[in-house]
Amino acid sequence: MSEFFKAELKDRFLEYALERSDYFEIQTLYDEFLRPNYSLQFVERLIKEIQDYDPELLDVMSGNGMDIFMLASTPSTEDFLEDGGFKDMYVKEEEKWDVFLEQLSNNRKLSKDEKKLLKRSSPGFKKEKMLLIVLISAIAISFLFTLISILNSSFLEPDYVPADEFERRMEQLNQQYIQENQRLEKELKDSKTKLDSIFRGP
Repeated sequence: MSEFFKAELKDRFLEYALERSDYFEIQTLYDEFLRPNYSLQFVERLIKEIQDYDPELLDVMSGNGMDIFMLASTPSTEDFLEDGGFKDMYVKEEEKWDVFLEQLSNNRKLSKDEKKLLKRSSPGFKKEKMLLIVLISAIAISFLFTLISILNSSFLEPDYVPADEFERRMEQLNQQYIQENQRLEKELKDSKTKLDSIFRGP
């Protein structure tokens, strides 16, 4: 299951809770949205993820031998959905990633002054500029190999993967994606800083 579909399900759970003015069983969400393709435990997992993000989004009560048995909306539920909910958070995160990739792939256009400076630059300056370009290219290649490795390990293994293991791998992939994104953003920022300092000159 994709992260976007999980985000959409969480929003649907919150919207359903908001439509009701009473407490309802978690079984109701399962019957309403996920029967018969998923299990009740998967619904519990999504509710726990909502709680981990913000425990004020749902009023949760245990009972009948279950940690999550009855649910109800709270004042925070409506505010959160009006701000866009989990789907909007996912889309914004994807947009940030797209912008980062665009910055990584596009060369910055030089101003007239910078072009003049490049014409007057010494061989040493040109060598440093070339090294920085190679560094940025190496970062991009490193990212692609890392992404391919993650995808291979997560999706292309021939063995049957149980649903719980698949969800765990999806979460692990998401964490690796975030960590790699943060690392590459830092390296790109450092490279841009070095490049800008060279453009400015001594």
